[in-house]
Order: sequence, then C-alpha cells, then structure tokens
Amino acid sequence: MDHQTPTAALLHAPDAQPLDAALADMTVLLEQHGYVIALYPASIPVAHERRLHTVRSVLESNRIALIKMDLPPLGIAVLLRQLRQLSICDFSAGVVASAARLLSHYVYAGALLNSVTRLDRVPVSLKSHAKSWVPGTQFGVLANPSPQLIKIGAGRLAGPEFATHLVVAKGQLQSEWVTSTLAPQWQAQGLRETALPSDSPRWWGTGKLIEFAAFLPDISVLYQLVSSVRREVCTWCGIELIGDRCGFCSAPLAPAENQTQDPGVLKHGTPTHHGS
Repeated sequence: MDHQTPTAALLHAPDAQPLDAALADMTVLLEQHGYVIALYPASIPVAHERRLHTVRSVLESNRIALIKMDLPPLGIAVLLRQLRQLSICDFSAGVVASAARLLSHYVYAGALLNSVTRLDRVPVSLKSHAKSWVPGTQFGVLANPSPQLIKIGAGRLAGPEFATHLVVAKGQLQSEWVTSTLAPQWQAQGLRETALPSDSPRWWGTGKLIEFAAFLPDISVLYQLVSSVRREVCTWCGIELIGDRCGFCSAPLAPAENQTQDPGVLKHGTPTHHGS
C-alpha cells in the first residue's frame, strides 16, 4: 500500500531464536542502518523483554533504543508504522525514538468486545462486569489515550478532535458497529481493514472482538508535529531527543540550569518544514 515506508525487522522471542543468532541479527541491523529502534508492548512476556535488554547489554551498544509502550496490539502496529514513516525524513535516530511517546497521544486504540470479564488491562467497573453476563451485551472499550468503557447503545466513546484514518481488525465477532457507528462519530477520513494481531485475544481477554485504532496517516502531518517540538541533546549519551526523556538511554532531560551543551548544538541539523 505504501511502497516508500521501510519494512520493520522482527526481533524474535527467546524460545524462537537462540541468543547467538539474536546477537548476529542485531549486529547486521546496526551495520546496515546505524541505529535500531525496538518498539514493543508493555504486555510482552518478561523473558522476551529480558532478551532485548541482554542483546543491547552484550553488544554494549548505545545505538539500540528499547521503547516500551502500554498500547494494545493494533495501537502498537499503528505507532510502529508512523515511526517507520518518520525514519525516511531528515530526523536523527534520537528524535525518531523519542517521538514514539509524543505520537502515542494521538493514537486512539480500542475494541468492540462481547465480554469484559477477562479484561484486565483497562479499568472496568463491577457494574460492567455484571452486565457482561447478559447475553448479547457488547462493549466499546478505549484503551488509549484515555481509558473508557461503554455499553453499546448506551454511550459514546470519546474520539479524536482531529482528522484521522481508522484501521479495523476483526476477530471472532460479527458486528457493523465499528464501521457504521464509530467511524462516522469519529469522522474518520479513511477506513481500512487489516488482519487481527496474533496477541490481540490475549490482550483483550477474548477472541470475540473487533479491534480498531484511529491515527494520523499523513507523513507531512507527522513531520510537522515532530518538527514543532524543541530538540535537546541528552546530557547522558549525547543523542538528540524531543520531550523529557532520551529514547536511547532513557535518561530524563536535565533541568535547563544543569545543561552544559553549547546551545548551538541544539540547532544543528534542524530541518526546514515541508510545505503543506
């Protein structure tokens, strides 16, 4: 669909790849691209997260960013696509890595569920749990940017107040609510379907779901959004960043009075805005 957007590399789980092979793969990625930004969900198994940290530690590389985001699977996929889009712009790797936290606030990720009895990643009231035992009850759940749960037919999910596209992934649930009701309510500018991420049933607590995510699809909008944020240089590892935390070493941005870098460094390489 988008031939310009680079593909992503898959970093395998420990039970699918021995450590020496993982180290070899990461070494090749670093040699080919210079930097690696590994985006992964907070719901990832502990062993898999430990493997990522082990690879970075063994290689002693400050060119590997490990970005953990508390988003549902489709939200992670959307954010990953946006970072891939930004990677071909004239941003440094540090800016792209730290842009993940900024852009996550503009991803509206949720699902339509037939039950919330096993949903433990979004706050759910006891009343909603009781309702979920009633046959035929369906729920609209928003996990990001602000958690919300409604009973279908008795509420409305708070949507984005800016133009977005909506991507929909259908599980084992038959319903037109997302496309016929939610999309118009959120004034989605585009709508497309994709395969349900393999981890979605585990994340949402049921396979009877339809997952959705509204996002900024236009690379020029993403570019302007990231460009509008002041850039700093990490006082710990020296990599450029936006926001309050380095995407590579996770060090918080030092208070202005403690920074010793030449202010000119912050301006170096600043891209001009693309024309709209």
